[in-house]
Amino acid sequence: MLDVKIPFLEQALDLVQAQAQIQTVIPSLTQVTTAILVRHKPGRRALVKYHIETTSGPISLLGKIRAKGTDVASYQVQQALWENGWAADSGDGIATPEPLGMVPAWHMILQRKVSGIPATQLLAADDGIPVAQRIAALAHKLHRTPVPTAKTHTLADELAILRDRLPQVAHQHPHWATRIEDVLEACDRLATQFFPPPPPTGIHRDFYADQILIDAGNPGEERLWLVDLDLYCLGSPAVDIGNFIAHITEQSLRELGDAAALRDREVALQETYLSQNSAPRWGATATTAREIDLYTVLTLVRHIHISTRIPSRRRYTEALLSLSETRLAKMLDNRE
Repeated sequence: MLDVKIPFLEQALDLVQAQAQIQTVIPSLTQVTTAILVRHKPGRRALVKYHIETTSGPISLLGKIRAKGTDVASYQVQQALWENGWAADSGDGIATPEPLGMVPAWHMILQRKVSGIPATQLLAADDGIPVAQRIAALAHKLHRTPVPTAKTHTLADELAILRDRLPQVAHQHPHWATRIEDVLEACDRLATQFFPPPPPTGIHRDFYADQILIDAGNPGEERLWLVDLDLYCLGSPAVDIGNFIAHITEQSLRELGDAAALRDREVALQETYLSQNSAPRWGATATTAREIDLYTVLTLVRHIHISTRIPSRRRYTEALLSLSETRLAKMLDNRE
């Protein structure tokens, strides 16, 4: 388990040392009973699950470690959300896990572990449409909760990511090099038609179904937990909605063999979100819908690269390339 970038990882998994560190955050701690490594990306990050005993009863915690230093910014975002309508007892059933403190010696932030099923598993089920509508309500709430942040994400940043990632795919598959360059040029052309940008608001920026845990309840009354706020920043709300829709499309292609298989979930998400965001602040609904379509196709293009990084998804790389080509051509034809 040696990780030179996270040299304290073994300490974080030692019950005695964990107790000493966590007790500085949770004074009522009496014993750390288990410490389990849940995820580990060597040189980058790790996630440790703790079960602890306190004077008021047992608690399950997650300790998020970042190699380059404690992620103070995302902790402060989560804390600000928790204190502004996102606590566990929020009346709308939409919350974020309780932030409990930081362990700077281990570059760790601690939060209470919550229960729930990743929305990815529920969107494809028979009642996936109500799930999509609830997720739209969560996005609306997030985009209307003001949280200070110095980080920003623009359309230029989104295009720069594609310009960085897609050539890596062309290097691995030289026979696609011309197609990939054509896709990148089409993204640039399409993006020129979307200025000026809408007023920025706080966005998740990595918004997709795995970032939402759904705790069981009656339909429409489930508790939704939004997790992993590491990339939270100021940007266009369309980034989140487009990103989420593109992930549904990719999931449909990969799991069901048809990119349009869950299209009704995508429509439910977008239409519900748009119906809640018709206030003058964001402009005409039609303009908003076009911008969501833009970020949806840009995210699909990004999935071309993502598919090459995950062995089980490499068989879908060309299908994603073809889908991106088709979507871009159709959008450009409609706009030019």
